Amino acid sequence: MDFSDLHEALTTLLAAARLALRTELTSVWLPIQLSLIGLAVIIALATAAAIKKRTDPATLAMNWPPVLRMLVRALVRHMGPIVFILALLVMRATLRSEVVQPRTYLLGVGISLTTAWVVINVLTSIIHNRFVNRVVAFSAWTIAALSILRLLDPVTASLDSPAASIMIGGLRLSPLLLLKTTALLLVTLWVANAMSNFLEKRVQTFSDLTPSIQVLIGKLIRIALLTIAIVVVLSSMGIDLSVLALFSGAVGVGLGFGLQKIVSNLVSGIILLADKSIKPGDVISVGEHFGRVGNMGARYTSVDTRDGREYLIPNEDFITQRVANWTYSSDLVRLSVNFSATYDSDPRQVQEAAAAAALSIERVSRKPAPACMLSAFGATALEFELWFWIRDPAAGVTNVRSDVLLALWDSIDKQGAKLAKPGPARVIYELAGSSAPSKPAPDAPPPPENPDKPNFPPR
Repeated sequence: MDFSDLHEALTTLLAAARLALRTELTSVWLPIQLSLIGLAVIIALATAAAIKKRTDPATLAMNWPPVLRMLVRALVRHMGPIVFILALLVMRATLRSEVVQPRTYLLGVGISLTTAWVVINVLTSIIHNRFVNRVVAFSAWTIAALSILRLLDPVTASLDSPAASIMIGGLRLSPLLLLKTTALLLVTLWVANAMSNFLEKRVQTFSDLTPSIQVLIGKLIRIALLTIAIVVVLSSMGIDLSVLALFSGAVGVGLGFGLQKIVSNLVSGIILLADKSIKPGDVISVGEHFGRVGNMGARYTSVDTRDGREYLIPNEDFITQRVANWTYSSDLVRLSVNFSATYDSDPRQVQEAAAAAALSIERVSRKPAPACMLSAFGATALEFELWFWIRDPAAGVTNVRSDVLLALWDSIDKQGAKLAKPGPARVIYELAGSSAPSKPAPDAPPPPENPDKPNFPPR
């Protein structure tokens, strides 16, 4: 790059700008036009404030189609600039009709710049992505402003001049080429992303496809559209993709070594979607996490837990670790609770009462029916294990266990049985009984003062 040539191009551009403004800055019409522009600003602000007081943008055009309703609300929001444009148009028309050969260059520039700004902002209001909206609006208004000021051609020539370009192999990169490629790439990527979202929603309407296949097809569509958009933009801008082959190969090798985990997660995500071992909506437990599978992304899978947290688990963990899928082939899940009953209870009545208590809970499945087994003769109580089945593990398993235990607490006593009281205090109570003497009998000999010393009768 020759910096002397770049300096010469910039000097020529500034000289052209000074020549275009010299006639206006030295004319008596400059303060007149500035005064009229200020008056138009005051009129626009007052009118816009009055209109906004009498108009509710939220209820405006409520029954209209969405696109028309959005455009009408955008016009209301930009009522101030619109009134400013109308005021300048009236002022310029009045000057031209009342004065011979008036200077209205600044008025025309103000009208053109404000009109371009309003049109661009109204049209870009349909873009919901805030970043894309601002980038498109700024780029379009910059181009329009340079064109209105008659600076677009000089600026374009300066940005595309050999002095401002660099050579990479056989490719000449200029600032103009980079700006055009970036702007076109942003627009095409936004269009490709919008199309992929639409197609993903269409794929989700096909009930014949499983959720994992729907997600897989949606991801493949998105990747294909984004790849096509990038290739089309680079080709349309005259960039030979074969020139970048060596560079992209070196970058690919570097990324391959540096991003092994990311590539592993990407491949693991595709495997999970293809083999359908985990699907959105499944209830799983991996490591210390238990919850419902939410979104399956290219790099991670979200697991929604019952405490309101959402864990983003890398897809590689589902391939390399042991995963318990509670709803893989069936949504029927068996749970169990352990409890004890005293030895004076009838174990068969305890089993019937436990099964009836489980059936009284709404979430417990009737088929297969709950079952209660005598698991062991404990040291101080009969030990039982109650099995029951549920079909909605996503609603939680601890809460249904709690409901079953509360039902056991209420129903065991009605069957003439007793739940065992834990701890040694219960054993002492049973052995002593209520008739145990609280003090020794009157005729009983007193205990020896020292057990190790014999107690001889007195002489």
